[in-house]
Amino acid sequence: MSQKILITGSAGFIGGYVVQEFLNKGWEVVGVDNYSKYGVIQKSYDDHPNYHFVRGDAKNVGLLTELLEGCDHMLAAAAMIGGISYFHEFAYDLLAENERIVASTFDAAIAAHKKSKLQKVTVLSSSMVFESTDIYPSPEGAELTSPPPLSTYGFQKLACEYFARGAFQQYELPYTIVRPFNCVGIGEQRALTDKEVLSGNVKLAMSHVVPDIIQKLVKGQDPLHILGDGSQIRHYTYGGDLAEGIRVAVEHPDAINQDFNISTAASTTVLELAEVIWNKIKTDKPFAYVSDDPFEHDVQRRVPDVKKAKDVLGYEATTDLDVILDEVIPWVTEQVELGNI
Repeated sequence: MSQKILITGSAGFIGGYVVQEFLNKGWEVVGVDNYSKYGVIQKSYDDHPNYHFVRGDAKNVGLLTELLEGCDHMLAAAAMIGGISYFHEFAYDLLAENERIVASTFDAAIAAHKKSKLQKVTVLSSSMVFESTDIYPSPEGAELTSPPPLSTYGFQKLACEYFARGAFQQYELPYTIVRPFNCVGIGEQRALTDKEVLSGNVKLAMSHVVPDIIQKLVKGQDPLHILGDGSQIRHYTYGGDLAEGIRVAVEHPDAINQDFNISTAASTTVLELAEVIWNKIKTDKPFAYVSDDPFEHDVQRRVPDVKKAKDVLGYEATTDLDVILDEVIPWVTEQVELGNI
């Protein structure tokens, strides 16, 4: 008999990969989203017989409680989320709105665990909980010993993890925490709330570095504008790999009341990334760039320790950056041509 999971924020960028992953593995999936970020969008699996979508707000405790009836698991993924410029533009809303979402989510999960068959809630956290750490690579647990995140987004994501631990301590609701690192893939579009932020002569797409570099080069920017000196280190993780890691963390018995960094092990600087993308798009011209002033919360190093996920879950993110870019570049190019980015 297949298991059933409720996924909040199912119409989001990461949600698209995660829903498909669970459906591919035979799960019954209930998705809920209010379309607040991108507007109404269609997904390839909308008509899948095991997918049931409800347009609604994750702050609606009654709705979530009703949808959790009969669910074995819940993935709490709904949140206001965006790139670096988003952290500044919505500094208060990211804290206030996401706190309302997470509180409502846990209220519903606690009730469902008491009255129904809900086994566990899996929380989608963020690498930004390590925003202020000086421990590299950052292992699980460093978020508890490092200074708190400086951005309201990072601080709120850390709060999500405390919600999970608190709900277990008081109500014995089992949890798993997963922390994605720099998800890259197709399907991410410009948010409805995006304000104009220029990088050179081109408006940033989502203030996420991969689609922004691609679209700037597709639009002919030369030299390429990058934020800061390009020495920032990131771990670019394919959306499909991330979705697999989340599913394994949901399913694995040893993931109960544990937290996991879900990421590729490969470090890449922004400058290295920019040059790789340049060489794939501008094949006949030498790499040229200029540096713009960085945003305040542009963390210089975000490097995860991925040993725990491998040892406990048997999970590794294996998709190479070259392979990811060969999928993402044509998609972003098409979106630019369609006027979506």
